[in-house]
Amino acid sequence: MSSRLALLVSAVLLFGGCKVNSDIGKRCLLVKKAPEGSGRESDPVLATDVSEGQDFISFGSLDCEDLVCVKDADMPLEMADNGQVVGYCSTACVQGELVDPCTITDPDAHPAVKDRMSCRALLLDQKALDDLRQNDPATYQATFGDNNSPYFCAGNPLEEGT
Repeated sequence: MSSRLALLVSAVLLFGGCKVNSDIGKRCLLVKKAPEGSGRESDPVLATDVSEGQDFISFGSLDCEDLVCVKDADMPLEMADNGQVVGYCSTACVQGELVDPCTITDPDAHPAVKDRMSCRALLLDQKALDDLRQNDPATYQATFGDNNSPYFCAGNPLEEGT
């Protein structure tokens, strides 16, 4: 009887006791690809690099486990002490998954996205992304790398008046 109890307790601890935390929604610093020949992989994104009311996705942010940092169109412009634009960690996702891939589990998540995170297309839709990959592979590779999907965890657009 005690071996069954030990097995049951082990199963409960293994399957029910572990909560996986994600850094989705955690503050991060936006980066952009550094000019060729500069000797750097990335440069900081400054306020002059982003446009009001537009999504900005940054690949290569060392602040995020998946290296993806986003500032969505409705997120207020926030600057770090060094003048770099602040965003939040994201990850590629698939729309319509049974389990929400964009659930925020980080207690220190950016307050601008805590209640509006979802899996949505950023910048381009799938057709535009596919067209760019086919018609201009060099630009596609330089901009999006190996990413094949426009879907990322990002804040849903705010409704007018909110």
